[in-house]
Formats: sequence, C-alpha cells, structure tokens
Amino acid sequence: MTRLYHRHRRRLLAVITLVATVGLGACSTRPLQPWSADTPPLVLVPAAQAGVQDQRGRFREVFCAVLEARKDEIPDYRACEEALTRLDAEPEGTGKPVNLGDAARPLVAVVVPGVGWDCFAEWLQVSNTTNQHLRRFGYDQVTLEVESLASSENNARLIRDAIMDMPRNESLPQLVLVGYSKGAPDILQALVSYPEIRSHVAAVISVSGSIGGSALANDATQSRLELLRHWPGARCQSAGSEPGALEDLRPASRMRWLAANPLPEDVPLYSLGTFPRPDNVSALLRPAWNKLGRVDARNDGQVIFHGQVIPGSTLAGYLNADHWAAAVPIARAHPTIGSLFVTRNGFPREALMEALLRFVEEDLARTGH
Repeated sequence: MTRLYHRHRRRLLAVITLVATVGLGACSTRPLQPWSADTPPLVLVPAAQAGVQDQRGRFREVFCAVLEARKDEIPDYRACEEALTRLDAEPEGTGKPVNLGDAARPLVAVVVPGVGWDCFAEWLQVSNTTNQHLRRFGYDQVTLEVESLASSENNARLIRDAIMDMPRNESLPQLVLVGYSKGAPDILQALVSYPEIRSHVAAVISVSGSIGGSALANDATQSRLELLRHWPGARCQSAGSEPGALEDLRPASRMRWLAANPLPEDVPLYSLGTFPRPDNVSALLRPAWNKLGRVDARNDGQVIFHGQVIPGSTLAGYLNADHWAAAVPIARAHPTIGSLFVTRNGFPREALMEALLRFVEEDLARTGH
C-alpha cells in the first residue's frame, strides 16, 4: 500500500510540475500581454476578412455522421452537439451524404505533437487505438518525433528530414501533417523553410494550434519549462544554449514570424480550434483558463480561440474541449488523476481523427488538390 501511495504521489506531482512549468499558477497583477512597441501592426477581424474559408457546417455534418456510426465502438463517446461548440453565424451544412466506408484516398495523418510530448509520452502509456481505428478504413496515423522543448526552427529541420524519408505516392500526396498546439507553428516553419517538402504533403491541419501564441508564455521561462525533463520516464532533451520552445510561443514572436513569412499557397491549410464551455475545463487547467481570461475568457486553458486559426486556412470548427482533452489522453491512462484533477479529459479522439481525414479527403477532391 505504501509503494502504491508513493507511485501515485509521484505521478500527481509530475502533473502539477507541468502546470507550474508553464507559469499557470503564478500570481501576478502584471498584464499578461505587456506593453511593447516591438510588434508589427495588428488587427482583429472576422475570420472571412483574414482569408479564412468557413466550412464549419460541412465539418459538423461529417463529424456528427462519424460519431453516430462509431458510438458503440469508440471510447469517450459524446453526442455531436456536446462535442462541438457552435459559434455565431455557422454556415448550414451541405446536406450531402458522408462516406463512412473505405477511403477513396488513403491519407496518413502525420501528427506533430506540442510542448513536452517526449517528456511525458512514456508516462501517458499512449495506445495505438486511433491507428487501429483508422486502418479499418484505409487511413493511417503516425507520430513524427520532434524535440518538444526546442524551437520551431530546430523542429522544422526534423520535420523536413522525416518527411523526405517517408515513402512517396507519385500520383497524389497522402501525408496530412497534423500539428497539435506548438506542433502547428513547427509545421508552418517547415513549410516555409523547406519548400521541397510541399509536394509530399496533401494538407496541413492545425488542432488547438498556437498560431498566434499564448500570453501565458509571457509569464514563464525556458528554465521552468525544462523542469519537464525530470518527469518520470522523460526522454526529452534540453534546448541548451539554443532558443527554446517558449520564445516561439510568445504572441509577439508569433506575430513577427507571421508578418515576415507568407504562408505557401500550394498546400491546403485547415484549422480546428478548441473553445470549451466554462464548465468543460479540467480542474487542473482552470487556473490557467482564469489567468488567460484576464485577456479573453474564450480560451481553452492555453490559447485564446482566435489565436488558433491559420490565416488563409479552411476553418473546420471548434471543439467543446479544453487544450489537453483535444489530444492528450491523460484520464485514459491514469483514471485516478482523471477523476481528481484532469476532470474533463474525455473526448472521442478516434472519431475526431477519422472525421478530419474524411473532411479533408472530400475537400481536396472538391478543390482538385
């Protein structure tokens, strides 16, 4: 019993370390977004005025159809209206049927994870349930390993090398790069810095992407972030003297990068945000949600909703899920932690990835990509 207690205590402390690392618990009256003239001119406009194509209605049709068809086969099922947040002026669906059978184009989701992934992946005991689910229909999913405490420039090189080493379909590219959290800026950096990979990529999807950064990063330090290297089973490496992940998560850095780096037009871009209802944020993320709420309460505990959309992308929609629930299955691997701390972590991720690939496959066929 004593050994069991200490094992659970160690795991709980590891989770608390993650929260403390990114500065979520810091008490401060300073503005989260400090005054600075070191910024390009900015404007907050409706998505359509930023060149975003609003396809929320069709994605809702696809996701709802997948959810209902798989509800007896997948964990963490929830009704479609509970899974998605409906923002104002969502377009009507097309009314077209949704293909729920074999894939017409065998897309492969290449997931680029966010900050800290290789620090706690072993602890999470991530299973391959999503891979197994997708393979039933001719899709697949792989995780592209990056250095989760390193800069986007560093990770862009790793993404480039991994993609160039992957088998290539000579007729139509099959790789769909899925960037979660900081994984999305890492992918965008790779597309800009290494144009040779673009012909290998069918599409890019940002999921809870830190496209505009997070004001929480302004209050944290890289040295605190690197405490994650002490996580049980961590295999992440220090950024050392090189710029680290945190600098690339600061809003000023993200805005300067976007201003200086026009995004390529030859790779279709998609955005899926997380916009949970206030009662659907895990207890452990609630301090961060409240803190970021000093800027805008419409956040997922890490990123404000309008900072998750790639300019010029196709908007798929918004999940009624916090930042962790979208992609990090903490509660599945550690039910005790889930019941006490990560209390809103359940989400039908297998159905979500299937729906994203079906949505993108259909859209690529429609647009001739």
